[in-house]
Amino acid sequence: MEWMLIKRVLVGGWKNFARSGAVSAATVLIMTVTLAIIGSLIFISALLTYTLDAIKDKVDVSVYFVTTAAEADILAVKDRLEKLPQVKSVSYTSAEDALTAFKERHANDQLTLQALNELGGNPLDASLSVKADDPGEYESIVSFLEASPALSAGGASIVDRINYAQNKEVIDRLALAIRATREIGFAIVILFAIASILIAFATVRLAIYTAKDEIGVMRLVGASNMYVQGPFIITGIITGVVAAVLVLFLMWPATLYAGAKTSGWFGGFNLASYYAGHFALIFFILILSGIALGAVASVFAIRKYLKV
Repeated sequence: MEWMLIKRVLVGGWKNFARSGAVSAATVLIMTVTLAIIGSLIFISALLTYTLDAIKDKVDVSVYFVTTAAEADILAVKDRLEKLPQVKSVSYTSAEDALTAFKERHANDQLTLQALNELGGNPLDASLSVKADDPGEYESIVSFLEASPALSAGGASIVDRINYAQNKEVIDRLALAIRATREIGFAIVILFAIASILIAFATVRLAIYTAKDEIGVMRLVGASNMYVQGPFIITGIITGVVAAVLVLFLMWPATLYAGAKTSGWFGGFNLASYYAGHFALIFFILILSGIALGAVASVFAIRKYLKV
C-alpha cells in the first residue's frame, strides 16, 4: 500500500510538471535565475578568498640582525619562531644573499653600485621574514621576540630592528578588510537566500493555484494530506533539479568566456579552472539547493489549500 502511494505521488508530480506547460517553464526560469545567483555567490566567495589569501601572502614582518650576528644564532631564532602556532612560515636571508639581491635590483643604477663599492664591505643585515596564518597574529609574534630577546653567545642582543611598526597600519587595515569582507559576504548570502525562497514560493504557489479546483475535489473525497501535497512537492523537486542542471550547463561556457579575463584581472584566479576543479562540490550545492527550494516552497504554498 505504501509503495502504491509513493508511486502515485511520483507519477502525479511528474504529470503536474509536464501538463502545466507555460507555468512549469516560468517556474523553471525563475528557479534558474535563483540558482544562478547562488552559483555566482560560490564563485564570488572563492574569488574573495583567493584575493585575500594572495594579499595575506604578501604581508610579513622582517626581523633584521646586527652584522656581527652568527648564522647559528639567527637560525636558532628561526627555529623558535617556527614552533609558534600562529607562525605560517619563516624564511632566512643571509647578508650575502641580501647583497646579491640588492645588486640585481640596482643593476642599472651605476651611481648606487659605485657608492656600495666605496664602502668596501657588506652593509646589509641578515634577516628573517615571518609570515603568520592570520594578519592579526603579527603583534603577538613581535611581542614574543621582544619578551624573549635573541642573544649572542656573549649575551648581547643580535636583533637590530623589526619592521613591524612600519607595516602595522597595513596589517591592521588588511585584518579589518578580511573581517569586513567575510561579514558582508555572509550578509549577502543570507539576503539572497531569503530572496530566493520568496521568489520560489511565489512561482510554485502560482503553479499550485492553477490546480486549486482539483485540490478542492481531492479534499472533499477525503484524500490525505500526503496524497494531496506529495505530487506538488515532487513537482517542486523536479523543477529545482531541472533548473540546477540548466544552471550547471550554462555555467560551463560562461566560465570559459570569463576565465581568461578573471585570470588577468585577479592575479591568476581562473573561473573555468575553478569550476572544473570544484565541479562535484558546485553540482552538489546547486542540486541540493534546487531540491530544497522546490520542496520547501511547495510545502508552504500548498498549506493554504490543505487548511492545516
